[in-house]
Amino acid sequence: MLPQLAKLKGAALDFLFPPYCVGCGKEGAFICPPCCHSLPRIVPPICPRCGRPQASGILCPDCVRWQAAIDGIRSPFRFEGTMREAIHQLKYQNLRALAVPLAKMLREYLIASPLDVDVLVPVPLHRKRLRERGYNQAKLLAQELTKLINKPVVDDILVRRRHTPPQARTTTLEERTRNIAGAFACRDHSLRDSRVLLIDDVATSGVTLNACAAVLKANGAAAVWGLVMAREI
Repeated sequence: MLPQLAKLKGAALDFLFPPYCVGCGKEGAFICPPCCHSLPRIVPPICPRCGRPQASGILCPDCVRWQAAIDGIRSPFRFEGTMREAIHQLKYQNLRALAVPLAKMLREYLIASPLDVDVLVPVPLHRKRLRERGYNQAKLLAQELTKLINKPVVDDILVRRRHTPPQARTTTLEERTRNIAGAFACRDHSLRDSRVLLIDDVATSGVTLNACAAVLKANGAAAVWGLVMAREI
């Protein structure tokens, strides 16, 4: 579709089905300016590994003990309030259009806090969950972000080969680690020597992102960072 036609189509859809703010319900945008301004941001100093606020700016006690494969996890926001609702709407309520403004927020974060990467890789869903949901919210975010930062998306190399219960149903780091063990694999070594940016919606413990990073590095990736919309603190 030509850009002009795409803009006209978007304007027509907005007229017929105007977006409403997921935070306050105001018509006009999925996240209105006041709600956007009040989003719970994560600001430095942070732990350089897990990305959680850390007054010292050095590895937090948890990461000192964590034998992590991932180089670091970054997130613009805490998983609270309007951001929590936005992710819930994107992930479970089929509001796929939210991927557009959320990806713009990720771009703004990367401008302020650059990461030296070559390629975007969305955290994959197992085919069973993909059939149930109909889409992968991480892939939607990556597809929108690639338009803004000119980094390619590779979404067919990292695969989820084992269906696991949602990580939210587990309560401890040990349970989450066991739950995700052996869940991911690489189809080939085409990301060898690449600096990978894993994209997902939420990080809780970071175990899922780390499992992906371990597989990618075992297949030759030079570095793996994680970027999520929000993380639990």
